[in-house]
Amino acid sequence: MSITQQYLLDAYRAGQHGEPAPPAPGTHDARVVRQWRDERRFRAVLAGRPVGGRLRRALGRGPRPTR
Repeated sequence: MSITQQYLLDAYRAGQHGEPAPPAPGTHDARVVRQWRDERRFRAVLAGRPVGGRLRRALGRGPRPTR
């Protein structure tokens, strides 16, 4: 059963019982990603590591010259 089919079944059952429908799949994805990122930054601060920018610094250096 796909996630969409499960959602539709849950929504139907909730409607039959007079309960509110569950949130649609993917509704809270952005919030979850944001919380995960904030947690990683918080743990980095506690560990004494730089919070971020490693990828940006690496890309800012540009390609290395070939020998």
